[in-house]
Amino acid sequence: MASTFPTHLQRAVERAGILKHVTSHTFRHCFATHLLWQGTDIRQIQQLLGHSDVKTTEIYTHVRNPNEAKVVSPLDRLVQDEAATVGCARAD
Repeated sequence: MASTFPTHLQRAVERAGILKHVTSHTFRHCFATHLLWQGTDIRQIQQLLGHSDVKTTEIYTHVRNPNEAKVVSPLDRLVQDEAATVGCARAD
């Protein structure tokens, strides 16, 4: 019986003490997700994964980036800047 990647993968997962279900697709998903989080263009990721249609690659865009900066509206930014300016003036 020939050894296959899934067999080796399962052995490695068991030895690492990982309790979640892991497949080779897990690696592809993590790879694509981390590239997106780093700002890699989705077309480049499409090529790396071998997807013929970018819609297949866009599946990975639904994963939220925990390192992503919160979007602040221009009005909120003005209020924050005003508060910071007033706070600095009072400290002087």
